[in-house]
Amino acid sequence: MIINEKCQAWPPLFQEENSLKSIKKNKGEKKNNENRDIAEYQARYDEWLQYKRKGRKMTRNEACSRIHEALTAYFGDMPQTATPYGNGHINDTFLVIHDRRYILQRINHLVFPHPDKVMENILGVTEHIRKRTKQEGQDPARCTLTVLPTLRGAYFFRDSIGCYWRLYDFVEGTVTRESVTCKKDFYTCAKAFGDFQRRLADYPAERLHEAISHFHDTPRRYKDLCHAIEEDRMGRAESVRMEIEFAHAHAEFTQALEAAHKTGILPLRVTHNDTKLNNILFDDTTGLPVCVIDLDTVMPGYSVNDFGDSIRFGANTAAEDETDLSRVSLDLELFRAFAEGFLAGCGDSLTAGERELLPTGAIMMTLECGMRFLTDYLKGDIYFKIHRPAHNLDRCRNQFALVADMEEKLPLMQSIIRELRQ
Repeated sequence: MIINEKCQAWPPLFQEENSLKSIKKNKGEKKNNENRDIAEYQARYDEWLQYKRKGRKMTRNEACSRIHEALTAYFGDMPQTATPYGNGHINDTFLVIHDRRYILQRINHLVFPHPDKVMENILGVTEHIRKRTKQEGQDPARCTLTVLPTLRGAYFFRDSIGCYWRLYDFVEGTVTRESVTCKKDFYTCAKAFGDFQRRLADYPAERLHEAISHFHDTPRRYKDLCHAIEEDRMGRAESVRMEIEFAHAHAEFTQALEAAHKTGILPLRVTHNDTKLNNILFDDTTGLPVCVIDLDTVMPGYSVNDFGDSIRFGANTAAEDETDLSRVSLDLELFRAFAEGFLAGCGDSLTAGERELLPTGAIMMTLECGMRFLTDYLKGDIYFKIHRPAHNLDRCRNQFALVADMEEKLPLMQSIIRELRQ
């Protein structure tokens, strides 16, 4: 199967060795960026664009300036229109109208430095989902995204300035939702991600590439925090002693899921790693979920992390940056709704150990996020976008408060899971 196509020789300025890592090297910064994740790469995106043309800042429009090459690669000389679509922050998405509607995307290869491996992952899991859905007697054309080849049979296209493009069929009759408005929404979201997990339960996770290295490696995130504390480049460590002590008190806990994996309790799974409501397409008539989208972060991981990240953002009674910590808590009714939907979608695909560790996954993902905010604050707010001084510290305190509340409610969360399993 051909999955790569080059338009022409890639100019040296755009070769991978001259990407973000080399830019950082030229600036005298440390070269170790293997643990960069989506938000971290995105924060560096404008810097990368500025360097790509000898110091002149390139806009995102300029980065997409070779869209005509991509359109030609997929449609030849046939007339078509392409207009910006959606509100994604990472990739650039266009609605293409030709004989029918399509989605054309420019893959941000600073966020995803190996687009070929990302596309291998997507092709593998989408084909597997189609087979499983067909066996279930459902429509395989709407159950997942369909990647379309170029006229030469490639599954992505690289243009003359080194940007990567892919084409999907547009899933007609669907809508997205941006926020959870009730328990039913959260249940439906959970059911969709549970179905995703179940349909990929027999897909060998070891076949997948790591789209972003160490993405949910909580022990690694703790080590990063310890390094930031030791370096204390902004002189902020003394003012956040309580937060640092909170993180240190959880040092052993950061190893919990890795330990469970090593002992065979927690298997490696195909995980989505971005389990938000707006990554699901819903039928515009019935309101039921049709398919899970935004598959760039699909890679090996733990099912409890996919569950936990949804709980972290969806069952918090306050916004992620709320400064009144008395308003921060875990909504147990929303926890129950999501757990019920997730377990219903997963069916019998989860092991007993996985089900038991679902509440731990919620605490782990919340702790990890809080440590990342604290690390960024200590480094000078260089990764996450901030809108006020100490914004990252506010986020850290919010997440740590949620961790503390989750720990108090852990017996209740465990009881809910046991009840739903019966």
